[in-house]
Amino acid sequence: MMFKTRYSLVTLKTLLQSKSQLEPQSNKLYIFFQNRSIVKVRLKWVKNRSLDHIIDTETDLKAAGLLKDAIKRSPTGFLTAKSVAEWQKLLGLTVPVLRFMRRYPTLFNEFPHAQYANLPCFRLTDTALLLDSHEQTIHQSYESDTVERLCRVLMMMKSQTLPLQSLHPLKWDLGLPDNFEKALIPKYPDHFQFAKAPNGTRSLRLVQWHEEFAVSALQRSNETKEKGKEYREFKSGHTALTFPMSFPKGYGGQKKVRAWMDEFHKLPYISPYEDSRRIEPNSELMEKRVVGVLHELLSLTIHKKTKRNYLRSLRDELILPHKFTRLFTRYPGIFYLSLKCKTTTVALREAYRRGKLANPHPLARLRDKFYHVMRTGLLYRDKGVKMIPQEILTNDVVDGTEGEESEEEEVEIGDDCYEETSEIEDDSDEE
Repeated sequence: MMFKTRYSLVTLKTLLQSKSQLEPQSNKLYIFFQNRSIVKVRLKWVKNRSLDHIIDTETDLKAAGLLKDAIKRSPTGFLTAKSVAEWQKLLGLTVPVLRFMRRYPTLFNEFPHAQYANLPCFRLTDTALLLDSHEQTIHQSYESDTVERLCRVLMMMKSQTLPLQSLHPLKWDLGLPDNFEKALIPKYPDHFQFAKAPNGTRSLRLVQWHEEFAVSALQRSNETKEKGKEYREFKSGHTALTFPMSFPKGYGGQKKVRAWMDEFHKLPYISPYEDSRRIEPNSELMEKRVVGVLHELLSLTIHKKTKRNYLRSLRDELILPHKFTRLFTRYPGIFYLSLKCKTTTVALREAYRRGKLANPHPLARLRDKFYHVMRTGLLYRDKGVKMIPQEILTNDVVDGTEGEESEEEEVEIGDDCYEETSEIEDDSDEE
């Protein structure tokens, strides 16, 4: 049975109220109909120097944080240059690990091995240990926030299960403690349990659905007093939620781009926590649902960004199309795709203002302190520890990106700034 109407979202209960033999409303299944396609616009990729700088510096910050955790886990309390020699790719570095650790003497104290004088070893400085103790305090104070964030991630998966091999690369981005498998998960048996997937991989499973968590970041942001009327209209089915957009210079004012985005926003918003298996896979509605899923997942990260490859490992569980990563360049007002540090990182544009996170998590603030200590060591080397003001270790610190304007540079990938097209560009998903 097929009906044609313009962008309508009809629940089974509303459409066929008299058909009591149909599936229960709790399944939240929808029938979607539409009679024409949205005219799509292909845009240039635009380089944002401010966001690229953030991604560049936070790549080093993440590598230093992972090395700190590895030293803490070591039974000897130190790491040798030989043991970390093969970690360069794992840490996402563009320089050898030994050279990287020597850059930051305020974090890593180098000393010769007791038996092999020519073998460099590294332990944590007192400053690094102090910052680590602050990090553990934050993890304890905001543990309920971490549990909720992890629940939301699992609730977005079709099986509410995630292989640990896919979760571990996201540990830093999601703000999970280094030893979350032993220190966090066992404390919440009513939320999580370990399971074995059919292929034998160890996974983390959600024990029960938490309806109070099934509200997306976009929905929560529209529940404010300023947008209360709009959100009430959305909940009553009279309107659709719109994504905040921040276009590169020159795009937002173009007539065709505005028309395209207006049509896109008229499509119903599908929560990433709702069952989407009844949506036509190749429809514009499914495309908007995928944009919503990616928006929510990035919103759950501490720095509102992650590597593209990490998202690929979640593709099947999130019910994403094979070429989903091309949406990052299809919607430059929502996402920014960076090619820094020999990898591809996707960031949520709305999360950044003047080169900084608009609403930083306490863990992000601490990482700013960590980076300040790193930078001091890089500039002053052995004198770096003495150059760190004591208030830096006790108060909030603002990194060097404050006040930076968002500089964007257009990078040509076509003759015109845009062109009408009925197909999304079929670019490769390979790194």
